[in-house]
Amino acid sequence: MVRDTRSDLGGYLRHRRAEMTPPSRPGVAPTSHRRVPGLRRQELADLAGLSVDYYIRLEQGRATRPSRDVLAALARAFGLSKAERDHLFRLAGESAPLPTAPDHRIRPGILRLLHSLEGVMPATVHDGRLDVLALNADAAGLLGPLRGEGPYGRNIVYQCFTASGLRDLLDDDGVEQFTRVAVSELRTALGRYPEDEYLRSLFDELVAVSAAFRARWEQGEIGAWRSAFKRLRHPSLGWVSVDTEMLHDPEPDHWIMLYAPRVPS
Repeated sequence: MVRDTRSDLGGYLRHRRAEMTPPSRPGVAPTSHRRVPGLRRQELADLAGLSVDYYIRLEQGRATRPSRDVLAALARAFGLSKAERDHLFRLAGESAPLPTAPDHRIRPGILRLLHSLEGVMPATVHDGRLDVLALNADAAGLLGPLRGEGPYGRNIVYQCFTASGLRDLLDDDGVEQFTRVAVSELRTALGRYPEDEYLRSLFDELVAVSAAFRARWEQGEIGAWRSAFKRLRHPSLGWVSVDTEMLHDPEPDHWIMLYAPRVPS
């Protein structure tokens, strides 16, 4: 049996409208003279900048596929979260809007996880631009040689090609792996956020200052490295072996990097 997604869309619109708080008027209770909860169709249509006749057809499943502009206007009128907005688009047969930039705010639970791992393993959080947003004390001690200054000092790709202490942290194989992954991830980021001025200026800066970056970029490599083995020089323990694992928090486009010490067999 073929499912009628238009009725799903109409039902979702009716449900969201019923959940909204009617506008208040001085001295009049919001629910006065209302037989049903929520906004009237006319009120919702006004908020979205649509004709009430067209909005009624949407709720009744009689309108053909609404445009992306109409869906965006409805999402704003309803005050939808990103997940709710994406669901609205999918019900209308459209792909969810692509984000224009990753979120700079880390979920509190991720921060708690990060700091709960202190004394267990280094852990960091970076965003889809490859900027490090947070790290626990173990990671700060281990990755100190990569710290940079200026507008790109937190960026992993910039650190990879400009940090003077890179070879104090990684062996030759590690440097080779790091440069491959960094350039590949930057290529992915530029594809995901093509209008992002920060990423564009970062790319221009790396092209200007690093012959190694230019050479690596010309190879056109792209891939996904989510798990890896690394040898890192710890400031007090010397060379240590770690298994790294990257976990993705998709809505803000944040990546949690775990550095799990490898136990000798």
